[in-house]
Amino acid sequence: MLRTLCFLFLVMTFSSQAAIPAPIQERIPNASVVGEARFTYYFWDVYDAVLYAPEGKWPAERFALRLTYLRDFEGKEIAERSIKEMKAQGLEDEEKISSWLQAMNDIFPDINEDEHLLGVVGNNGEALFYQQDSLLGEVEDPEFTRWFFNIWVGEKTTEPEFRDKLINGE
Repeated sequence: MLRTLCFLFLVMTFSSQAAIPAPIQERIPNASVVGEARFTYYFWDVYDAVLYAPEGKWPAERFALRLTYLRDFEGKEIAERSIKEMKAQGLEDEEKISSWLQAMNDIFPDINEDEHLLGVVGNNGEALFYQQDSLLGEVEDPEFTRWFFNIWVGEKTTEPEFRDKLINGE
């Protein structure tokens, strides 16, 4: 009986780790899901989001956000919308806006329905971006990382109910 329970525990542990994308397993120690949410704009489902952090606990210094798109988008649209959301939270530095928009335009690909983009906060506060599990690029500016991820998890987000679901209401 004890052997069977140990085996089941190992299988469950392996299965839950297997569901976590490889880049997250590599960069976020003991990564686990914090929360999940679907973003809908009016009556259009846009994407499903999953937030990962060490041991599934929020807040966290290092974390990852996976967006599975439910519609097709051009990378340029994603970059422009990201800047719009940063501005809505108070970003006003035009030099940074221009630089960060260019960086995102260089990194973000056109995305098709059911594909996902993954953003990971790295060891030094850099933002790493993946499509499926392939590295697209990174922005090594911790200030960009903070503004970018605050679109979803920041206290000034334009979508507080969505944020609450992601951070599990904490």
